[in-house]
Amino acid sequence: MKKWVFIILVFLSVIVWFIPFERSIIFTETRVQNPVQHFLPLKSENEFQLIFTHSIHLTDVTESYKALPTNEFQLLAMEYTDVAIGMPGHAEEGQTLHYEDGVYTLQYNDAKLEEFTLHIGNVDYKLNLQHKGKIIPLKKHLIRGKSYLVTIQKLSLYDKLKGVELDD
Repeated sequence: MKKWVFIILVFLSVIVWFIPFERSIIFTETRVQNPVQHFLPLKSENEFQLIFTHSIHLTDVTESYKALPTNEFQLLAMEYTDVAIGMPGHAEEGQTLHYEDGVYTLQYNDAKLEEFTLHIGNVDYKLNLQHKGKIIPLKKHLIRGKSYLVTIQKLSLYDKLKGVELDD
């Protein structure tokens, strides 16, 4: 009887430690042999924003995303105040552009991404992740001058222990 209880306890601990259960936004450094994963648990809130200062205009840009059940990103909108270099001045197919109170809002009808790469510039401009009303300065947690593959994945307790939680 003790043998079966032990086997069941071992089996349950394997399940608890190694079965992925918590959806998170994952930042994995590219071009390294043993990348450290930085993660932000999504909990029940699937929408988040990347807020950065445009390096030429020196104005803020906000990109809004939603994590889909398929572990894809849905690009919802982009807000900015200047349409010069690098910022769209018109909508393309599948997009709508609104201008109100000095702010351009480019909305996407159905733009989905499995992943994207985020470069952490080595400049002293803002790069924040906003989720559930909380602002996380990415340049404080990630290495400047490096690129990170951004994905949505479920993590196990073991994965979480190996990685670094983005929290401020």
